[in-house]
Parts: sequence; C-alpha cells; structure tokens
Amino acid sequence: MPDDRLLAFANHPWGRPIVEALGLPQPRPLPRRADAYGDRELEGRRVQIVAIGEAPLREALRHAVASQGGELIDSGGVQTLIVDATACVDIAALRALFQQVQSVLPRLSLGAHVLLLAEDAGDLAVPLRAACAQALHGFTRSLSKELGRRGATANLLVLPSRTLATPVAPSSLVGALRYFGNDRSAYISGQVLAWRPHEHATDPAEPQRPLGATAAPSATTPAAGSNPRPMKTALVTGAAGGIGAATARRLAREGLRVLCVDMPATKDALIALTSEIGGELLAIDLVSAEAPHKIAAAAARFGGLEVLVHNAGITRDRTLTRMSAAEWDSVMAVNLSAIATIDDRLDIDGLIVDGAREICLSSISGIAGNAGQTNYSASKAALIGYVRARADELATRGITVNAVAPGFIETAMTRRIPLMLREAGRRLNALKQGGRPEDVAEAIAFLAAPESGPINAQVLRVCGQSLLGA
Repeated sequence: MPDDRLLAFANHPWGRPIVEALGLPQPRPLPRRADAYGDRELEGRRVQIVAIGEAPLREALRHAVASQGGELIDSGGVQTLIVDATACVDIAALRALFQQVQSVLPRLSLGAHVLLLAEDAGDLAVPLRAACAQALHGFTRSLSKELGRRGATANLLVLPSRTLATPVAPSSLVGALRYFGNDRSAYISGQVLAWRPHEHATDPAEPQRPLGATAAPSATTPAAGSNPRPMKTALVTGAAGGIGAATARRLAREGLRVLCVDMPATKDALIALTSEIGGELLAIDLVSAEAPHKIAAAAARFGGLEVLVHNAGITRDRTLTRMSAAEWDSVMAVNLSAIATIDDRLDIDGLIVDGAREICLSSISGIAGNAGQTNYSASKAALIGYVRARADELATRGITVNAVAPGFIETAMTRRIPLMLREAGRRLNALKQGGRPEDVAEAIAFLAAPESGPINAQVLRVCGQSLLGA
C-alpha cells in the first residue's frame, strides 16, 4: 500500500475538517478492481445513458450495458454515466450536452465513471460541425478535473464517421464499457482516445472468451497430434518488481501463461514471482547480443506470443550539460533499441501470432518532458512514434500495438524521491494522489483483451489526469 499520509488523514473524521481548513488537497480513496474479467462486468452497477440529439449509439449502448449486467436507471445515484454525444455537431447540441450532463452530476456517486462518445472531428468537412465535435475534447478534460475531487473520472472515446454511418454492433462497444465504465479504470481520467469498432468488431453471435482461453473446437481446430496450443502466452520484460510484477500477476489472473523476463541479478525475485503465478522465467540482460534469440527460443517453446509487454526501462538522470555519453547510450539501449531488436527477431521467426496484443511502456515524461531526463524523455517519446508505425505494419494481421504512459506511480523508486518532490508528484493531477502499479497493470490487461481490438496505435495515460503534458 502507498505511504500517502495525506490521503489517510483527509479521509479520517478528525482529519477532514483540518485539511479543508488549511486548504490542502483532499484526495478521495479510489474504488478499484483487479480480479479477472467476468461475463457480466457491470453486474449491480447503476448506469445511466444520456443521449444527445439523434444519438446513433443509444440502443447499442443499452444492449451492451445489459449484456454486462448493468442496471439501467433514470433516477437515483449514478455509478456510471455514458454520454452518446456522437450527434453533437452543432451549437444547439452542445447546449443540450451542457444541460443534460449538468442535470446528472448531483447524482453521481463518489468514485463514479463518466464515459463520453463523440464523432471524430477530423472526419468532418464542415468547419462548424468539426468545431462542435472537437469541443467535446475540452468539455471532457475540464469535467474530469472538476470530478477529480470526488474520486470520479471522465474519459472520451472518438469514433470515425464511417462507423456511425451504419448500425454499430453492441459487442463492439463492450470492451470500452468494461474498462472505462468500471472501477478498473480508477486512475484513468481526462483521456481522449480513438475507438474504431467496425475495423475490429467481433461477431456479435460469438461470445467473448477470457483473455487466456483458446478457441472452442471447430472445423478449423488442429487435428489430434498436431500440437494444438493449450494456453495463451504473454511475455513481460522487467517483470521482477513494481509495474512488471503487477502486470505478470494480472495477466496470470486472466489465465495466461506468463514468461517473466528480467536481469540475471533479479533471478531470485523472478523465481518467487513465477512460483506464485505458475509462470516461466528468463533471466537475461536485454541489451546483450543473445537476448533476442533466447527470448525467441523461449516464445517458440510455447508456440508464439498472444501478448507482448515491453515494460523494462531504466533512468540515468542528469542535466544535459553534465550527461555522459554512457548515460545517454545506456538509456537508449534498454528503453528503445532492445525493444526494436526483440521485435525484429520475433517478427522474423513468426512468433507474434495473428490477433496478438503488443504494449510498450512509455511515460508522462515522454509526453511532457522532465528536467534532467533528456535521455529518458527522448526514449519514451520515441516509443510513441514506434507504436504508431508498428501498429500500421501489423494491422492486417489483427495485431494491435499501443503504449501505456504512467504518471506518478507509487513504487519503490518513487519512495526514494525527496519528500517535497514526491508530494508534488502525487498532487499534480485531478485525483490528487499517486497511482499504484496495479493501475498500470489493469490498463495493460485492458489493452491485451480481445475486446480491445478497436483501440490501436494509441497512448493510454495512467496518470490521474496529470497536469504535466495535459
């Protein structure tokens, strides 16, 4: 658990009035979930759908919520608010958005989640229509900052015009609702992401399988003796501690076999982790010449990878004036070059299977920059460009490539930061607190899920809507 004394004090009956009187930040405890995905993710959750204008997604959203066990309501406390603003492309519709969302806000529960859906302004040729669609970006980001004091979040998904031109299958929206409308996204707020359902929509007649499950027997199932794949496999680099270990545990909870990779010096931690989750380990220096080949050999033993998480990274902080060439090179070698060389080897050997999910760990530092981190920020910014280009390369095989950009996460590393800097890191976001490794792991599990196919070449910030780079 994070050592956040202000969070505890501000939520104590004696401490709350003192914190308020002193004008200090008043963070709220965030309701979180980290169990395996189930068939009815919104079971017992009170959900209200607000439809603006024609609202082409209204019925699809209702069916998607019902399929996940959500309780659709029009009054009383709201835990999840879904706003279909895809028809919000004129000034009158913006006013309707203001009025209808405003009317629900007093009924939002502490820790509630608001999910808005809008048309992609880039697809609209009429300037005023494009302007009104783009207005949703500012609306969502501002709303999320207002909701942060209640431990609540707001996020926006942008859909292409071509998707909205024909009926949208409810199943293509399920992945978004299961994450952004649920406590799994507790530390995700103020995000604007592209969601492209028709490009990656699943057959509505085919139920979604758990992340680690294999396909049911069919006419195309390999015959007996042809080495069918009994379990899906994920590879996580930098798995020995912090975010990497949390990710390995989270993916294992979904039924995946997890190949945990880290430095030889961390072998004892890897042994303990893999014993705990029933995984496999590989202790190797990622920048060594043999690393790509050994990783490929390990992946080949299991028939390839369905999930690939490039989490390993290092920092060598120093101002640019004083930074040595060795400090620059070492960060680039681990944070960027190793990822590219490992991917090249896996591609050549055909070890990333069709429909796989690849996730790279970027950072808020790669978006906003940070003094004393030109090497680290450059490497993490580079990964954003890398996933966008690689996603285009692999899209025809149904493979998605995305980045996760953590903000201030409570880890052993951040506990070593001087107190005042640590407090600044915790409070400079809409939720006024640091995140947990499990928040990042949950985001990775979301991007790794079959239902997340509509999100590709994106950067998902796990930062509580950090004010840095906003």
